[in-house]
Amino acid sequence: MNGEPRLRIIVVGIGGQGVVFASKVIGEAALQAGLNVVISEVHGMAQRGGIVTSQICIGDIHGPLIADGEADLILAFEPVEAYRIINKANKDTIIIANSEQTKPLSASFGEVEYPDSDMVMQAINEVTENLLVIDGSSIAAEFTSHVVMNSVLLGALAGTGRLPLDPESLRAHLLKRVPSKTADMNAKAFDAGMKAVQ
Repeated sequence: MNGEPRLRIIVVGIGGQGVVFASKVIGEAALQAGLNVVISEVHGMAQRGGIVTSQICIGDIHGPLIADGEADLILAFEPVEAYRIINKANKDTIIIANSEQTKPLSASFGEVEYPDSDMVMQAINEVTENLLVIDGSSIAAEFTSHVVMNSVLLGALAGTGRLPLDPESLRAHLLKRVPSKTADMNAKAFDAGMKAVQ
């Protein structure tokens, strides 16, 4: 494993957005490329509506957890979730954040206050200048289905050029996991996500 590229990725969002799905696609593509991969997942109190975090370590890494300040890439399906995990970022971390706000159950029930969007973006920009905000939900809506948003965000991740993977390989592993009748829609959503960050 020595000499392998080392990459630490965090995928965060709300239950039901596709965080675990996206993590598995990344992990499978990395394994197929012959890279060492370790994945750790943390689910919130509810499968749908709770907070979900996945940490993916690729290359010459032996543990699944990413220490504070050590994330190379953060893929956030929801902007406040990027803010919540900001302690894992450093000045070089690339953060891709979907701009649509989706309140977790705790905020919906009034247990916690949902932060102001401008404050969230300002706080992230104070940590890294590599914040890429994309309207993944609107891009997904162009393909008539909100459920392809995870394909849009995976495409955006590939579009950064930071993955030690061929984007076509990531795309192929994505399409293996979606129903065949939606493959074309997901492929187009992936390509649109790549274009959004390039």
